[in-house]
Amino acid sequence: MVLSHKHPEDYEQVAATLDDIRQTHRAFSTRHRIIDVQGRTHEVIVVAELFRDEGGEVVGTNGFYVDVTFPPEERESFISDAVAEIAANRAVIEQVKGILMMVYRVDADAAFDLLKWRSQEANIKLRLLAEQLLSDFRALNYEDTLPARTMFDQLLLTVQNRVRGEAPSTPS
Repeated sequence: MVLSHKHPEDYEQVAATLDDIRQTHRAFSTRHRIIDVQGRTHEVIVVAELFRDEGGEVVGTNGFYVDVTFPPEERESFISDAVAEIAANRAVIEQVKGILMMVYRVDADAAFDLLKWRSQEANIKLRLLAEQLLSDFRALNYEDTLPARTMFDQLLLTVQNRVRGEAPSTPS
């Protein structure tokens, strides 16, 4: 029954996925097209895990379908908005990477790794973390000489507190 609604061009892929599930007994996700009872094609993402009976025997799958089909008139707008958002997010991250490169005398990859590490450790989205750090760096008081590296260390290691609103926006 599942395969009867698959788009003909996606049939082989979905059949192979179903065979793989039967053999490996693992959770899965896939993206493909289905055809509804009115004959309309939908792009869907399927995320599922195995459903087991009381004895642990696999008896099916349990999950959900997410329809990610865009009407043609909305597709271009969505893509343009997504690209603009990505560019805006990337700009603040690139600025903070540049500051970290200068302060810690590391290359771009190491600066980005440092940001990713703080983001993961603090469980805060990278963009939010970068926005807070950029605000913190801009608020530092200095004339001709940059603050000591320990000031940047403190900002970097406590950024999660300011993102969450737990401390004043920047130390003096």
